[in-house]
Amino acid sequence: MTENELSAIIVNTAFHMHLKLGPGLLEAVYEEIMHHELLKRGLKVSRQKGLPVIWEGLKMDLGFRADLIIEDKVILEIKSVETIAAVHQKQLLTYLKITGMKLGLLINFNEALIKDGITRIVNNL
Repeated sequence: MTENELSAIIVNTAFHMHLKLGPGLLEAVYEEIMHHELLKRGLKVSRQKGLPVIWEGLKMDLGFRADLIIEDKVILEIKSVETIAAVHQKQLLTYLKITGMKLGLLINFNEALIKDGITRIVNNL
């Protein structure tokens, strides 16, 4: 399955979750439900996976922790905040560069309309 096909599944899942739950819950709630829903669809999903950072031969075992990684192709960062800051998008792009993955989705469930809370970040896709 391609990154774009996975993205469509993730966005559709987020839409249905937001339709039923609405905004205002903790990020951990949305993360748990998203994890559950994507597993139900038969996808490989890693949750809160610690990933290393390598700098000039120095390997740091825990450089960052990704909310969800789907099929080892898409990083999903989940937020439930008033406003997404520019640094959130840059942070996700950094994660993509470090892992070599090509697609990241930043989803803020704290929006009246979920379509306004979805940002697609690409790294050489």
